[in-house]
Amino acid sequence: MRPLLWAACSQLLPRGAGLCASKPAVTTLVTASHHSLRPLALLAASSSPASVSAGFLQPLVPGSRAPSCWSSQFNVPPSALLVARPVGVCSMMRLPVQASAEGLDVAFVGVPLDTGTSNRPGARFGPRQIRAESAMVRRYNGSTGAAPFDSLRVADIGDVNVNLYNLPDSCRLIRESYQEIVASGCVPLTLGGDHSITYPILQALVAKHGPVGLVHVDAHTDTGDTALGQKIYHGSPFRRCVEEGLLDCGRVVQIGIRGSSYDPDPHKYCREQGFRVVPAEECWMKSLEPLMREALEIIRGCKGLNIVGCDLVEVAPMYDVSGNTALLGANLLFEMLCVLPGVKTL
Repeated sequence: MRPLLWAACSQLLPRGAGLCASKPAVTTLVTASHHSLRPLALLAASSSPASVSAGFLQPLVPGSRAPSCWSSQFNVPPSALLVARPVGVCSMMRLPVQASAEGLDVAFVGVPLDTGTSNRPGARFGPRQIRAESAMVRRYNGSTGAAPFDSLRVADIGDVNVNLYNLPDSCRLIRESYQEIVASGCVPLTLGGDHSITYPILQALVAKHGPVGLVHVDAHTDTGDTALGQKIYHGSPFRRCVEEGLLDCGRVVQIGIRGSSYDPDPHKYCREQGFRVVPAEECWMKSLEPLMREALEIIRGCKGLNIVGCDLVEVAPMYDVSGNTALLGANLLFEMLCVLPGVKTL
């Protein structure tokens, strides 16, 4: 798993600061990922005011009187006490689906691309499976008290129409799509897709917010240069980001790095850029404070930051027929939603 955190400067937003606050001094992005489960979280702060339009879902069962917004002015996932979980369109948490991010504070968006994968393809089906499993995710965070659907206008805006036969062209399509999302003042929460998609997403976000910090939880640093002569693949996004000045390198931390390598000093490039690399061994049998080394704690520890976007990548459903990997991905995306600026705590 690879949680990533991007921040534009070292300041933090106070807890409870909303998306409608004045333009913040910090931009933060969170991403998570792993080769079988790569949750990438792009957490982007928006300066647009929260929408207060009604936006009630229509009942999912003909003749049903079940309210889907629970007397809320925002979109709310329907309760399984009133609407059966298998019923309805397969959207993230069965939220409304709309064609663009206009009027939203937060948008779930899929990027079904795995053309940049070096082995075991299949992450193109990740967004669809995450959406299916997300029917199990409920309205409130019982551990933190976060109530995102009482705080922000959230919907699913579908998938980027990628080009499966041309990775550079897919990067262009992703970048242009996210430029529109960011321009609307909306925070994108991304369902991947392989890790190459983070590169064009960051291009779009940084164009608005400037260089960002990063928290990245993964097996690998993804700072490779080329593979088979190609510079864009799922092992190279953060080297490309460094080259283009997208990252504030002094505020990049990569946690849980592990596994074999082709080089006797595989983290040399990262250290030279100023990244902090935390090998998996440093996370074993130790207190999680203050680094927040586990996935939930890392995400929850980002509460109070000016988060500019989140993404979760490389869920490949065919390698886990139980669906548990996608269910975990759905829950981590919900946790990312819960730490966005403006989310109330009950």
